[in-house]
Amino acid sequence: MPTSPPALTIDREAVLWSASERDRADRPLLILLHGYASDEADLFGISAYLPLEPVIASVRAPIPEGPGFAWFSRFANTQGDPSQANADAAANAVLDWLDEQPAPASIGLLGFSQGGAMALQLLRLAPERFSYTVQLSGFAVKGQEPGDVHLATHRPPVFWGRGSVDDAIPPAAIQRTEDWLPSHSTLDSRVYEGLGHAISQRELADVSGFIRHLL
Repeated sequence: MPTSPPALTIDREAVLWSASERDRADRPLLILLHGYASDEADLFGISAYLPLEPVIASVRAPIPEGPGFAWFSRFANTQGDPSQANADAAANAVLDWLDEQPAPASIGLLGFSQGGAMALQLLRLAPERFSYTVQLSGFAVKGQEPGDVHLATHRPPVFWGRGSVDDAIPPAAIQRTEDWLPSHSTLDSRVYEGLGHAISQRELADVSGFIRHLL
């Protein structure tokens, strides 16, 4: 018998914000979603390379694992093939946290690796809530989601960046993402020669331009 997905919550005290609560009103929000066995401080470091207009909130994944935290455990899933139920549980934890925040002018998503998979999963679960998605070195989770029909019609902006020598994500997961994204988004896809499972300065410049254009 399959096990039920875990009940997950976001640690509200661990969220890193780029602005005080008073200074967040009526501004766009950009949510950062870190990779496997990392934490909220990891991606927060790229804030200096991103446009100044959005308030940035870097969120800690809910599952303690290794030296940091995970959105879905590698002990319960293969790297590029988490169960749909486990990915949904993590995404719903972020949506529950987001429900508690004052309504921003708009919301964007930026995730790396597992966080990139989560950024797409959030978009698929609640497509009407997000203005754009940046997915770096990640993948689309297998399965169908209720929001996929909406995405196929409205095709929101998605930036997908990855390295040409990134061997952390299985080829099948990359192929699934290549098949899914063009029909469910207005896609800006970039492959960076010689880059592994990482984010380069050139990629950050492209991401910043992508977000600035949308704002």
